[in-house]
Amino acid sequence: MTPEELLVLATDICSLAGDDEQMEVAVSAGSSTSVRVYGGDVESYTSADSSGAGIRVIVDGREGFASAGTLDRPILEGLVSDARDNAMFAEPDPFAGIAEPDDVDPVEVDAWREETLELTADERIARALEVERRVLDGHDAITGVRTATFSDAHGAAALVSTAGIRATDRSTSVSSMVQALAVDGERSQTGFGWHGGRAPSEVDFDFIVERAIGRSTGLIGSAKPESATVDLVLDPQLSATILGLTAGTLGGDRINKKRSPFVGREGESIASPLLTLSDDPTDARSVGAASTDGEGLACRPVPLISAGVLESFTWDSYNARKAGTRSTGSAVRGTRGLPTPGVHALSASAGTAGSLEDLISSVDLGVYVYSLAGLHSGVNPVSGDFSVGVEGRMIRDGSIAEPIGECTIGSTLQRLLLDISAVGSDRTYMPSGVAAPSMIVSGVRLSGI
Repeated sequence: MTPEELLVLATDICSLAGDDEQMEVAVSAGSSTSVRVYGGDVESYTSADSSGAGIRVIVDGREGFASAGTLDRPILEGLVSDARDNAMFAEPDPFAGIAEPDDVDPVEVDAWREETLELTADERIARALEVERRVLDGHDAITGVRTATFSDAHGAAALVSTAGIRATDRSTSVSSMVQALAVDGERSQTGFGWHGGRAPSEVDFDFIVERAIGRSTGLIGSAKPESATVDLVLDPQLSATILGLTAGTLGGDRINKKRSPFVGREGESIASPLLTLSDDPTDARSVGAASTDGEGLACRPVPLISAGVLESFTWDSYNARKAGTRSTGSAVRGTRGLPTPGVHALSASAGTAGSLEDLISSVDLGVYVYSLAGLHSGVNPVSGDFSVGVEGRMIRDGSIAEPIGECTIGSTLQRLLLDISAVGSDRTYMPSGVAAPSMIVSGVRLSGI
């Protein structure tokens, strides 16, 4: 269905609201295709259509929600009744309510690429097979490819509320992934390469192949290093991961629940003065860019950290009301879920330290990090404490040295941010939607032998 057709449907359902009710109707429809190859043959080819709806009803401070994986009109009408029934059993909440228009005009973001819809089955299969072949032929040590994939999707959504909000969105996406296998004596090393965009022409297949080969072969012969205090060199992809975890602790829901290490620290220095971080969904260069948020409010730039100083948090309407502030247009959601505050297009400003190679050459003793195992599950979002496994290459006197593994680093997210000692000028837009440069984090304790 087109955004316009979805908007008409959502408007019709929203018209069922009673005079004493607030109602919000969110609907979506889309299609996705994925091909997986192995050993030069197609292992699987999957194509699926999906749709969904979520309806919120608020009466006298009681909120009810109901959702379904269909857009059939009778079922959507039933969802309205279900949401009303659920509201009857909810506890009154003085902050419950749908978003109210705030007179911020949306910035138009074109996330639709017609060429994505023109892909044929043969083209999808050929791209996946080509990635697999290039990895296998790329290095003598590569003995196999565990998996190679090519995926694409397109979809549209609409949101209508009794507050007068009417928003639509449509987008396309394409991605490819490969996992290489390299032999290391009796051991094997794997390397993962992934990239994506809104259209096939935006996918960097050279990066995917080179990343998979470099990460797998670069760890051949790896051993546990001696324990030491080192500088960590992070490429843009790993910088994006660290900064994404940081942004996750700056959501208004965590702040209200006091489940963040940065509660009450607005205006304080929480990071190196070299770090400036924002969420900017109006930047069309990011695949996370959007015109409106999950409640239909206009997306806007949200400064999070400016020269190391904590500026603000991300807020949806509910959590903003609870905190006595305003939404930052930062609600994120799936159609069949409730909105929560989050980031759309996280962006870290570039520094002046040059390229990744320049950062490496400036380090006397450090680690060029390939991976931080268990980072997403290993960080305590309340205290910021973490302990994660590290794989990569040692840096000695500004040069890449021996590969290492079976070692760990332990610290806190707060300490990591404060110890950023260099920020590269190689700011890169990642397929995750984050834009980040390379960074050096100094004085980290590496636990090995």
